[in-house]
Amino acid sequence: MVVIVIIVIVLALLVLFAIGAYNGLVKLNQRAEEAWSDITVQLKRRYDLIPNLVNTVKGYAAHESGVFEKVTEARASAINAQGTAESAQAENTLTSALKSVFAVAEAYPDLKANQNFLELQAELTDTEDKIQASRRFYNGVVRDFNTKRKVFPTNVFAGLLGFRTDKQYFELDDAAAAAAAQPVNVQF
Repeated sequence: MVVIVIIVIVLALLVLFAIGAYNGLVKLNQRAEEAWSDITVQLKRRYDLIPNLVNTVKGYAAHESGVFEKVTEARASAINAQGTAESAQAENTLTSALKSVFAVAEAYPDLKANQNFLELQAELTDTEDKIQASRRFYNGVVRDFNTKRKVFPTNVFAGLLGFRTDKQYFELDDAAAAAAAQPVNVQF
């Protein structure tokens, strides 16, 4: 009789632990999805600003069409990217292309003084800061999820509960990280 009670108590504790582990993983999964949604909102804002920026610069530097085509193609790729890894790669390409636009703008003093260009540049800078903050938050949640999924004893139940794979971080590649660390020098 005592053995049966002990077995029932152990099974009840295992069930309670599995429920707690499942709920914890679901909460972290939901937080990761919310954080990814925050990133996509900021990316959409960035995508909406880019055509205005390109059109403003185009008015001053129409002969730089190759730069504008790269930005347009990179923007289209970024908008159509699916998943974290593909989005990260597309964003890296878009960041590089945008740096080219700002480099072109450096050669045109009238453009650098244009109020519309200055406002777009300020909005884009603000959006970049928000994307960076959203990315840090997302990556923190992903780290927490992946850690919880891998640590004992949650790892025993994670696969059984449907959490078989890690979430991917949203990271810059080495070349884009180096480019991001070297901001475009804009002087007025």
